[in-house]
Amino acid sequence: SAVMLGAGTLAVTTRNLVHSVLWLAIALVSTSGIYALLDASFLAAIQIILYTGGVITLMLFGVMLTDQGAGPGATNESHRRPIAALMSAAMFALLGVAIWRGAPTEAAESVRVGAREIGRSFLTQHLLAFEALSILLLAAMLGAIIIARRKDP
Repeated sequence: SAVMLGAGTLAVTTRNLVHSVLWLAIALVSTSGIYALLDASFLAAIQIILYTGGVITLMLFGVMLTDQGAGPGATNESHRRPIAALMSAAMFALLGVAIWRGAPTEAAESVRVGAREIGRSFLTQHLLAFEALSILLLAAMLGAIIIARRKDP
C-alpha cells in the first residue's frame, strides 16, 4: 500500500506526462498486489490485464501521439493550493473519524467465488446494470471521439 500511495502521489505531481502514466501503472500493479494478498486472485488478474495492460497502453499511445512540443503548453499555476491542502486534510480527518467510530463487525465467512460465478451473476441477477454500464461506456467512447475530431476554428 505504501508503494501504491507513493506511485499515486508521483503520478499526480510529475510534470512529464509519460512518467506520470508510468507511475500510474506502478500504482495499478500494486493495487493488484493488494488484491492478491486478500486472496482475490481473479480481481488481481483482471486488474493487471484490463487496467495495467489495456488502459495504460491506451494512455501511453494517447500521450505519445499528441504533439506535446507544439505551443506554449498548459500550465497549472493554481493559487488555491492551501485551500486544496486544507480540504484534503479535512476529508482525511472525516474518513478517519468515520472508520474509527464505525461499529466493529463480525468477519463474514469467506466464500470462494470464481470467474464462472461472477459471469453467471453478471448475466442473470445483474444483467440490467451490466448492459446499462456497457451503453454508458459506449456513449463515453463516442463522446471522446467526437471531441477529438472537432476542428479548432
